[in-house]
Amino acid sequence: MSARTVAAIASLALTLGASGCLKFYDVGIETPIQAKLDVSAFQRVLILGFLSGGSKDVDANSETVRLLRSQLRNRSDLRVVDSDVMNLVDEVDRRRKAAGQAPEAAPAAILTERDLQPYEEIFADVDYWKRLGEEYQAPLIITGSILFTDVERSGMVRRSQEVLDAYGRRSVQDVQRFEDRKGYALVPKFIFIDGRTGVQLYSESFREETLYSAMNNTPPLSSYFELMDRLLPGFLSTLSTQKIKGTRTLLK
Repeated sequence: MSARTVAAIASLALTLGASGCLKFYDVGIETPIQAKLDVSAFQRVLILGFLSGGSKDVDANSETVRLLRSQLRNRSDLRVVDSDVMNLVDEVDRRRKAAGQAPEAAPAAILTERDLQPYEEIFADVDYWKRLGEEYQAPLIITGSILFTDVERSGMVRRSQEVLDAYGRRSVQDVQRFEDRKGYALVPKFIFIDGRTGVQLYSESFREETLYSAMNNTPPLSSYFELMDRLLPGFLSTLSTQKIKGTRTLLK
């Protein structure tokens, strides 16, 4: 940029500032996010149930099915199929028992993603999902796994604290201190299956975590909904175009 150009820009800025005609306006904007999956071939969506585990304080399977059904009724053109919530862990155990398989492959309790792995074989059973699709008139099937687990962390935490100086004047400063913290982690994996063929179309995993002071007694169910609120936009954007609202500052 030449010196002459710089001088011209500086002159214009001084003129606008001196005249007092420089004004700022915040304008609301919406940015569309295109759907990740083409669901135009489906009229119905079936959310039957999930593999679930973690905290016993929240039935992550039932709560997730109910929440996603409610969201899709309000945010999707697909007709949500009403059905009983299926516990896929129990379904896998039932199938193994019927086949005479030894139970030692399954963990005693599902607390981690590794514990879920022995059960994930059900998602590859094309014939099983095709039969379900035939029963419910060839919907898009949404299933997967979800873990809602307790977490604990210890470390330095930055907080704002009011302090008094030697003259009694108040001020706010950022201070660091070591704290024990506890909270919850939510780790869902959503799997989208074509109910006409039983074939898996798409899958996506998320992870959200929230931590509180060790003295905080936030109910587990409240934390579950807080974490689900964070990841719902990502889930919904798989099925339909979503709009992200924001603001843009204009000069006039």
